[in-house]
Amino acid sequence: MVRDGYYYGWVLLAAAVVVGWLTAPAWAVIPVLLAAFFLWFFRDPERTIPGDPGAVVSPADGKVTDLISVTVDGRSFKRISIFLNVFDVHVNRSPISGVIRGAHYQTGKFLNAMSSECAECNEQNTVTVEGEGDTVVFKQIAGLLARRIVFTKKIGETVERGERVGLIKFGSRVDVLLEPAVGTAVKVGDRVKGGSSILAFLKSEPNELAEAATGRKQSGAR
Repeated sequence: MVRDGYYYGWVLLAAAVVVGWLTAPAWAVIPVLLAAFFLWFFRDPERTIPGDPGAVVSPADGKVTDLISVTVDGRSFKRISIFLNVFDVHVNRSPISGVIRGAHYQTGKFLNAMSSECAECNEQNTVTVEGEGDTVVFKQIAGLLARRIVFTKKIGETVERGERVGLIKFGSRVDVLLEPAVGTAVKVGDRVKGGSSILAFLKSEPNELAEAATGRKQSGAR
């Protein structure tokens, strides 16, 4: 459980007691249900982190909505976009092991996270992780409902693949920016889990990527 869940939960449970005492017990049902929702929303389950060499894991739970080539600050990237609805776990994790080289917070709009414009216009936090000669950039992007982005690491800190690094409250989006030559292991429409689903493999040849993906699918089928 993320600590914020306890704050929301206890406040609403206290409100339920006050409402029930001042009015009627039936009215206390609403804040009790809201308290249950917040306690469930801020869940933080343990995940099995893949040990595959060169694996880039998903920074968040959600659905892959985009896999395209983009240009950012004059550089070409392969972008994987993941949409988080209010029912997904909203804890964010580092996609690779390495050192936090950058963390830039940008204020902005709160457009629907499914919109193509939100990648540039919405409030967001851009994080750069460098590890073993590879660099991966990911963005925590606020959505229509999300009004707060939390990033718990500092520039210069070392993180492990799949380590918790922050949180986006309520519906939101995470973008992962990779070098154009990186081979991806997901497609649009796939559901992924933060820290445990592999999005791509760094420095992998196409046949190695195919073998790795096939091996994981066969293992999952057993």
